[in-house]
Amino acid sequence: MENSQSMFLMLLFTSWGVLTVVLIVLIIYRTTLSSREDDQIFIDAAEQHYYQAQREIIAQISCLKGPIVALSVLSGVLLMTVVGVWAYQGFQSF
Repeated sequence: MENSQSMFLMLLFTSWGVLTVVLIVLIIYRTTLSSREDDQIFIDAAEQHYYQAQREIIAQISCLKGPIVALSVLSGVLLMTVVGVWAYQGFQSF
């Protein structure tokens, strides 16, 4: 019984770690994209490709918002679950 509980806790902790690493990678990717984004861009008709590149960067940043929020919430829930299971196992051992 003790071994299965510790394996469950290790599984939860590992899944939280993997999820958090993916979240950090997405945040770093979004940060690198936003560093290439310009606040203002002044172009003429010959430099229209710069405008299109900026629109693509903005679209990529917008697409990342949903997964980052979902992974943040899921990471928080998994962390609270790990802490709850760990505390429960600790109280059971008294």
